[in-house]
Amino acid sequence: MSTINWVPIPGKIETRWTKDVDPVSPFPEYPRPQLTRPEWINLNGLWNYAILPSQYDHPNHYQGQILVPFPVESALSGVGKALLPEERLWYRHNFDLPSDWKHQRVILHFGAVDWQTDVWCNGHHLGQHQGGYDPFSFELTTFLRYGAENELVVKVYDPTSEGQQERGKQTLKPGFVFYTAVSGIWQTVWLEPVPEIFIQQVSLTPSIEPARLRINTSLSDNLENGTIQVLIKDGGLTLQQVVGMSQEEVIIELPEAHLWSPDDPNLYDLEISLLQDNSVIDRVGSYCGFREISLQKDEGGIPRIYLNRKQLFQYGPLDQGYWPDGLYTAPTDEALKDDIEFCKSLGMNMIRKHIKVESARWYYHCDRLGMLVWQDMPCGGKVPHTLVLGMGFLLNLKIRDDQRYHWFGREAPQVRENFKRELQAMMKNLHNHPSIVVWVPFNESWGQFNAREIGDWVKSSDPTRLVDVASGWFDQGNGDIYSIHKYVGPAIPRLEKERAVALSEFGGIGLKVEGHLWQEEKLFAYRMVKTSEELTNWYLNLMDKLMTLKKMGLVAAIYTEICDVEYEINGFLTYDREVLKMDREQIQAAHRQLLNSDQ
Repeated sequence: MSTINWVPIPGKIETRWTKDVDPVSPFPEYPRPQLTRPEWINLNGLWNYAILPSQYDHPNHYQGQILVPFPVESALSGVGKALLPEERLWYRHNFDLPSDWKHQRVILHFGAVDWQTDVWCNGHHLGQHQGGYDPFSFELTTFLRYGAENELVVKVYDPTSEGQQERGKQTLKPGFVFYTAVSGIWQTVWLEPVPEIFIQQVSLTPSIEPARLRINTSLSDNLENGTIQVLIKDGGLTLQQVVGMSQEEVIIELPEAHLWSPDDPNLYDLEISLLQDNSVIDRVGSYCGFREISLQKDEGGIPRIYLNRKQLFQYGPLDQGYWPDGLYTAPTDEALKDDIEFCKSLGMNMIRKHIKVESARWYYHCDRLGMLVWQDMPCGGKVPHTLVLGMGFLLNLKIRDDQRYHWFGREAPQVRENFKRELQAMMKNLHNHPSIVVWVPFNESWGQFNAREIGDWVKSSDPTRLVDVASGWFDQGNGDIYSIHKYVGPAIPRLEKERAVALSEFGGIGLKVEGHLWQEEKLFAYRMVKTSEELTNWYLNLMDKLMTLKKMGLVAAIYTEICDVEYEINGFLTYDREVLKMDREQIQAAHRQLLNSDQ
């Protein structure tokens, strides 16, 4: 493995995958499993970078090299510097193109960049994108040089906690339950050749009774008399072939569909072709899973969550998606997958992805491995004043959120509009993943506003999933789930006639493991213990209580959390994922009993 001009910044703990990072080609895997084409070029690797005051229009020189796609603050970037609000982060990268791409259109894709991004190709400004969590692209076709190098320049502005944009738990002053800021490119950058008219997006919506897949395709341009041909395959064997007009919905019926579930995560391959006059213009690959998540009442009239028409209690960890070496970016795809496999190995069936959106490959691994996902929208605005929080956390008051926007950092109309835009982008981008079963727009009132309006919009936009509108407190009475946070807990909210009740955060018991800490001072957990045995006993006691709450009507519970994160030391695992703090066999047995017992 080459080590050209790159080493991780020392001083913090690493994961066992740090040594596997290849600076020549980090994250070589295809970045978009739901829409694949055979030809592409990965631009990840060493780029030039500069951090300059905002008044500079362009760098006169670059200060060094940064390893893309690791955020500039991370050790794996090779930089390890904070980007301040009054600064801009600049990137430059040169690339060549195959000569046989010359007669095709060429698209530049960014998996995610935090937060505002301007891009130039060979001196031409391609455009600007705002949003730290959704993929975006620009066309390069008319600006490219063949037989000569091409120059790509990227400028990033990220105010982090000094702004009101969606940013999750990032802050310029880490501590307590807030973590190191993440700026710049943090997911794969890549090039793709496409035909003159191409398939831009595919939307897949399954149902199970009848077993049916609705396919909607978006094209780059209008195509007269264009048709869409869809093949659904199982292990290479074509099961069905359907053709429809390109501007219309195509429906595949599969009467004997093998349903997707955590215990049996069956996926079907799709081949989707765009045709004109019986000639294939474009072809993409994808996959789907047939599953249904629903809310129904049990025999006692209690609303419960059902998967494929069967009751399913959901249990798993809160997952912040942070890494000590890469921060927002896992060191490798294997590391990304390992967190999911760890949860599966402990017998859990759900992960709550907490106020962060992951790369497409994380959801692909959940789809393939069989892990249910409750997907949060990253928070923005501001955390309300302690007195306001106390109204929810201590008194459980039902504060309205359609007024007093200044309490939540949402007084500016453009800030509210940005939230809606980024929420819509997240839902659209992740729509095809069968693993995602619950949307969570707001968490613990951070930046919360108009939750009735927004929750109802989320539900109407995607009726195939459930909605936990306001996780924690300041519930506005809508959505499918009424959820509370109770530390250490557990506890059950009052039962409702039409909504299920969930414990969407509890636990948070901390154990300090020397040699596996981000730092030594100001460590936080909701309760501290001193030994692994004590932690295991505490946890098993919580599981016993959950058994009782499940019988009373609780439909899901989420433990804080999968691993320690910086100042927080309340994970199943240490932050470097090296030490499981509890006895594996005992907690596996407790999870099996919790998930498999009758209601």
